[in-house]
Amino acid sequence: MSAGDPGKGILKLVAISLGAFVFTFSLVPLYRIACEKVFGIRLDNSAADASAVAAAVPDERWVTVEFDGTVNSKLPWGFRPNATRMRVRVGEQYEATYAAHNNAGRAIVGSATPSVAPARASGYFAKTECFCFTAQTLQAGETRDLPVRFIVDPSLPADVHTITLSYTFFKNDVLTERLAAAAPSSTVPHSAP
Repeated sequence: MSAGDPGKGILKLVAISLGAFVFTFSLVPLYRIACEKVFGIRLDNSAADASAVAAAVPDERWVTVEFDGTVNSKLPWGFRPNATRMRVRVGEQYEATYAAHNNAGRAIVGSATPSVAPARASGYFAKTECFCFTAQTLQAGETRDLPVRFIVDPSLPADVHTITLSYTFFKNDVLTERLAAAAPSSTVPHSAP
């Protein structure tokens, strides 16, 4: 080996580290682009934007928002909206809640994925606060109301009169296993759900 080879190796390691760093920070904007452009999910959740939308309401337009909730078969939870529909004035903020119940004998972490129908209405449905923004942990037998705050943009196409907000909860295996590993070892062993 020549004396210059260790320097080249260090340069390669620095370049790989720098590349990994740049890739990691590019994931957030790439995720935003994928959600907003590809899937039509609007991720803007600022209260300032909610106030701006509310101030821009041109008239007394009302639409119906329907709520739906399901769970993936791997998640032993019950999950449903507390109200199945709501009449809302465009441009105003509203809150709806969903009830989640852990039927298992141990704590489980779940993550919710939202969808809006019809698809062309998704760009006009803004969630300003949502349980879907973070993973949810329910203890064994726990029931909790999960809120979602939203605004329907006044520029929603005129022929859209009903919007359906659906959520599907999935078991977050990684976070559930971390939670189980962190639990005191003196507990009784649990069977898998």
